[in-house]
Amino acid sequence: MTTVSTTMADAVPAAKSRNPSLDRARTFLTLVVLLHHAVIPYTYFGHTDPKSFFGFDMIVLATDSFFMAMFFFLSGLFAWSSIARKGALSYLKDRLLRLGLPFAICAFTLIPLAYYAISLRQHPEIGFGEFWWKTVTVGPWPSGPIWFLWVLLAFDVLACVLHRLWPNLLDPINRLSLYGRRKPEAFFAVMLAITAAVYVPGLMRYGPSNWLEFGPFSVQHGRVMLYAAYFFFGAGIGVRYLDRGLLAPEGRMSKVSWDWMVMAIVPYCLLWGLIFIKREILGNPSPLPNWYEGLYALCFAVFSVAIMFLILAYFLRFRHSGPSMLLDPMQADAYGMFLLHYPIALWLVYWLNDVDVHAIVKATIVFVLTVIFSWGLTRALRQIPGATKVL
Repeated sequence: MTTVSTTMADAVPAAKSRNPSLDRARTFLTLVVLLHHAVIPYTYFGHTDPKSFFGFDMIVLATDSFFMAMFFFLSGLFAWSSIARKGALSYLKDRLLRLGLPFAICAFTLIPLAYYAISLRQHPEIGFGEFWWKTVTVGPWPSGPIWFLWVLLAFDVLACVLHRLWPNLLDPINRLSLYGRRKPEAFFAVMLAITAAVYVPGLMRYGPSNWLEFGPFSVQHGRVMLYAAYFFFGAGIGVRYLDRGLLAPEGRMSKVSWDWMVMAIVPYCLLWGLIFIKREILGNPSPLPNWYEGLYALCFAVFSVAIMFLILAYFLRFRHSGPSMLLDPMQADAYGMFLLHYPIALWLVYWLNDVDVHAIVKATIVFVLTVIFSWGLTRALRQIPGATKVL
């Protein structure tokens, strides 16, 4: 089995060989996360700056619809095989070091520092010490993007339990993956059917903005099962024969990228059509009608799977050439960039708030400087002895 070095999700601390396509897809997603947080202050959805640009709403709608689900998929690829090879206890020990420790450190340091930049706009008189103490004792204690770490760790624990009880549980997904080497549309159809089946009822029940929150532990109610489905589909592919199945370098997946593009563009346009109906026809009611939530969730599910297939197909197709190779120098630092970028982005937004330039200029400055500073800081921290086991 081909493995990749650890970034956002890999359980193998020292990979023997890497799959460059998966490496680059993961690094690309990390940059998408940084882009998402750089532009969201300048959108209709998260308008926290006087300037805005509708094009950023288009970016945020797309990114929010797939990037975290795809992270869970990539994270699952090596979970099942790593549990089988290393044993559950050894595997969970590695995951606690890789996920649990960063979550705890970030929850008490970087996340309060990030949200302090937002708090200063409403309460400029409050000091950071007072803000920090109120955050960790009274709340609210938002987790920002690090919610991904504890949810992924929970899925890893669940995977260990399931592997102990039913070690062949994911074999049907693995067989479907092997069939998907020639017929990726079959895997697409099954994955879409299952992810839609778990997501549509969740969105209709909880809505898009309902979060489970307990201290720094938070996750969207309506998306928990969606993320779990993506994780275990990835785990099923990685049970065995990773390079012979759906993600085989020479498989059919990489040769039908235009098909995935069409499958992604159509539901994305339908999402905007539904947003127009909500705003201009329904008048932004709360709660929204069940028929609307159901249609929106279905389009969301189709777009999410299709855009993931499109991204994977692209990186599989151009694994030996093309601009995707430019991501290689950043690969080892991508996980650290994910962990460190959030306070950098929010403080840059804070400092640019009163600057009278176009939203595009502001967002470009935030994104570029966030990439540079988070990458440089990660590089520096990884020089500390033992840091590479965490970062």
